[in-house]
Amino acid sequence: MTITHTHERHTEPLWLVQVDFPSGGPFGEEMAEAYSELAHSIAGESGLVWKLWTENPEAGEAGGVYLFSTREDAQAYLDKHTARLSSWGTEDIRGRVFRVNPALSRITRGLDHA
Repeated sequence: MTITHTHERHTEPLWLVQVDFPSGGPFGEEMAEAYSELAHSIAGESGLVWKLWTENPEAGEAGGVYLFSTREDAQAYLDKHTARLSSWGTEDIRGRVFRVNPALSRITRGLDHA
């Protein structure tokens, strides 16, 4: 089964990118202020449907979950973001690309805003 992403009018399946890495911060409002410009840049990435920013100050981790309209855009973004994080000195970056299962995701309301 293939989901059609109506905003982009694609018939390809949707793709999820999951990234996390060790981080000493900033977190919370400080993170929002520090990365506002980056967030605006990411919003313009090819094929991006949405991004959720993730943080766990207690564990010293940060990252994000992204939804893309094509596998190619998802992989290209993961490669770009991994290189960017590496250039900032970030190590132990974990990044993965997953195909979204639309039938199960609809049941659990995962595609309500896609």
